[in-house]
Amino acid sequence: MAERAQDAGDAQGAGDARDAGDARDAGDARGAGDAQDAGDARDAGSAGDERKKLVARAGIVGAGTLLSRVLGLGRDMAFAALFSVRETDAFFVAFTIPNALRQLLGEGAVSSAVVPVLSGKLAKKDEGGDGEREARAFFASVRGVSLLALVVVTVLGMIFARELTDLFAGGYRARPLDFERTVQFTRIVFPYIFFMGSAALGMAALNAKRRFAVAAFAPGLLNVAFLAAAFLLPGPLARAGIDPGHAMVIGALVGGLLQVAAQWPALRAIGYAGRPRFRFSDPGVREVLRRMGPMTFGIGVYYIDLVLSRRFLSELGPGAQSYFAWAMRLCDFPQGIFVMALSTAALPSLSTFAARGELGELGKTYAQGMRLSLFVAIPASAGLVFLAEPIVTTLLQRGAFNAASAHETARALAWQGGAIWTVAAVRQLVPVFYAMGNTRTPVIVSAIDLVAFVGLAVVLRGPLGHAGISAAVAGSSAVQMLLLFAALKLQLPNVHAAEIAGSALRTLAASLVASAGGWLAAHLVEGWSAGWPLRLVWPGVAAVAAFCAVFIVEAHLFGSPELESLLSGLRRRLRRGKAPR
Repeated sequence: MAERAQDAGDAQGAGDARDAGDARDAGDARGAGDAQDAGDARDAGSAGDERKKLVARAGIVGAGTLLSRVLGLGRDMAFAALFSVRETDAFFVAFTIPNALRQLLGEGAVSSAVVPVLSGKLAKKDEGGDGEREARAFFASVRGVSLLALVVVTVLGMIFARELTDLFAGGYRARPLDFERTVQFTRIVFPYIFFMGSAALGMAALNAKRRFAVAAFAPGLLNVAFLAAAFLLPGPLARAGIDPGHAMVIGALVGGLLQVAAQWPALRAIGYAGRPRFRFSDPGVREVLRRMGPMTFGIGVYYIDLVLSRRFLSELGPGAQSYFAWAMRLCDFPQGIFVMALSTAALPSLSTFAARGELGELGKTYAQGMRLSLFVAIPASAGLVFLAEPIVTTLLQRGAFNAASAHETARALAWQGGAIWTVAAVRQLVPVFYAMGNTRTPVIVSAIDLVAFVGLAVVLRGPLGHAGISAAVAGSSAVQMLLLFAALKLQLPNVHAAEIAGSALRTLAASLVASAGGWLAAHLVEGWSAGWPLRLVWPGVAAVAAFCAVFIVEAHLFGSPELESLLSGLRRRLRRGKAPR
């Protein structure tokens, strides 16, 4: 994942007010009872506050991610209309390589290892220690190590662009022009990993300090750069005799740089923009590297998964990469708005509870996040399974993207969309293990997930083509979810399984009714709008509108507490926005 200054200031002011209120409440408690009672009251209040703030924090992250996803949707619409599938095939492979390394050197292993360690150091401040000074020194050291690794990886990636393309898209060897275009795109776009790795580390610091606004909104700048490049550059590039597809590559580089620049004022405001230190001996850095070891292996498994999926797709003819990628991007839309937002917002709280040994509170916070996540993810899965064709037609069918492309993308979307709820569950489960310092279990499960994916892909790509790869992704995600949940039950005294299952069943019932309403609306409008302007747009719009309306009504009738939780959080935020300053 720029209107950050005001948001960051508001978040800081609200945080200061809450801190002051907490201090006053603690003082009143001490005056009313003995020190132990006050400490208990303060701890209980702190745990409750963390859960209450989870929705608000996720709302901030979700709002920023929503903006980024809307812009990303515009980007995908522009790419589909303005570039051929051969050009987008090459770009999606080229961009996948540094984007996947970002999972290793940025948002994945590094961020998931840094946030718990940084949160632990900051917790010393609450205990009367000098946690802030230690945290800043640690962050300077880990930034130095990270920058060095990013430079090395970027240079190596540019040097070995041809070998990486052969690894990811060996099937393109049968289409030499496509292969050479992909090699060139890969070499040019590889510095993106340096920018995104730097931005991801800054995001870790901001999240650990509960500054979610900047980190949430900055990723939108990548899509702004993509859109500007897609509309402004193809013509001048073509006139200069340069492949117009380079516009997508240039957009990626500019977007990465903008994200780093957008974070800098907020990092400077919290004192985390100092010079990096190259101190490999720092105990905090060693702890991050210790945590990263198993995580790196786990993400390495994911990387193999990605290599194989891209390689399988490269052997399935022109367009397969693009259909798969567009379906994945449409799935990212609902996932990113709230599912990833909840996971991001929950990790600092989970890490704090784990550092204090409060496993009961950790379990309650995890359960709340899981219920809220599934309340969004289950209807998203149902909607994308039953309404894939009208959605894709509405969003993408124009220009170079024809009816055949829409149908093939919808096939991939139905399979990938059906797995959104399992992906959402995994994204709530994994941070719990990371918060508790257990990085081994997710790694083992990832390895099993890889085996499941390869087996399913080999079996399904024949009869289903590129959609078979999407089906394999869905099946392996279900395996990963079940294994992680079984492992978590062995580590937490209470995983609140009955509570989560009851919530999920209510949500599923509402989602199925909403899907029927959306399907009916799409078919009715398709018949009525035959002679209308933009006739391809209206069935999808009607389907989504009907689905959302029916789901909200059904969730209310089923008495889903998650609906009220989300609406009350929205109402509180709107009241704060209207309050006089």
